[in-house]
Amino acid sequence: MSKEKSGKLKAFLDRKDIKFSAKRYGIDALSAMAQGLFASLLIGTIISTIGTQFGIQVLVDIGNYAKGVSGPAMAIAIGYALHCPPLVLFSLAAVGFAANECGGAGGPLAVLFIAIVASELGKAVSKETKVDIIVTPFVTIASGVLLSIYCAPYIGKAASLVGELIMMATELHPFVMGIIVAVVVGIALTLPISSAAICAALSLTGLAGGAALAGCCAQMVGFAVMSYKENKVGGLLAQGIGTSMLQMGNIVKNPKIWIPPTVASAICGPIATCLFKLEMNGAAISSGMGTCGLVGQIGVYTGWVSDIAAGLKDSITAMDWIGLIVVSVIAPAIITPLVAWPLRKIGWIKENDLKLDL
Repeated sequence: MSKEKSGKLKAFLDRKDIKFSAKRYGIDALSAMAQGLFASLLIGTIISTIGTQFGIQVLVDIGNYAKGVSGPAMAIAIGYALHCPPLVLFSLAAVGFAANECGGAGGPLAVLFIAIVASELGKAVSKETKVDIIVTPFVTIASGVLLSIYCAPYIGKAASLVGELIMMATELHPFVMGIIVAVVVGIALTLPISSAAICAALSLTGLAGGAALAGCCAQMVGFAVMSYKENKVGGLLAQGIGTSMLQMGNIVKNPKIWIPPTVASAICGPIATCLFKLEMNGAAISSGMGTCGLVGQIGVYTGWVSDIAAGLKDSITAMDWIGLIVVSVIAPAIITPLVAWPLRKIGWIKENDLKLDL
């Protein structure tokens, strides 16, 4: 391609705000997808579970309707993150529905890839013709639905296969995989990417989902307790039921502060998989939520309820509750400060290294 053509193409892409970058697609779009899932599938599951438990049919109906639009919600959220103009954004509802439907169990990952492509194609043609109201929705929907029909099943199967392999490996080797899954997903939670979206894309449930939950809780509760001296109650709540991502700025300055909660993740993972056999049989997105709004714990509870309804579980036992509380709160709250103590003594973690601007 000549320099002149290359320059024109770059100018066109800049004008259309089309930026091929890992941050935009791997962080912004992925994080937005998780929010779309939260605002549909996850909240719908919570509402319908409450309705089922208390015999309130209208709540069950509300929850089911919310769960039914998870595909469109994800796609529109992705389009919003990619700064799509209105016609493109609204057209993504059909794309999300098709991608999620055709992607099967791996629907969220299919929605991510296909919504990104449809968004950028829609943006490229937006307001380029005098019949924009026809051309833009047509290009966005046609490209997205065609990709959904011919590509989404393969993307979904690939995602499901990876998720199934992880879950199978965790069942066969709960100790080792408990460590690996907890550490990897826990780190993803603290990084500016979405651990919840990753778990949803891979349909990570069961014992592996329990390990993922343990790793996320270790990061959130660990950072919250470890930094209590610097951040007090505000920091405890912001990180403990908010997000450990708040510490990313401090981690960049001193990566050693990440050691204690990561070690806690590595310890809490096997505690979940081997000792308590904690399973996440609720929505897969809950596996990557940790203690954020207690969504992870609610997900475990909804899984218990579903298992009882399906005849897979007799009842919710005291040991179930003890395991959930220990893995989610008690273990990381004890382990993280213990690991941090010698690091403070040798100067790897200094005063105010964990200070947040709250």
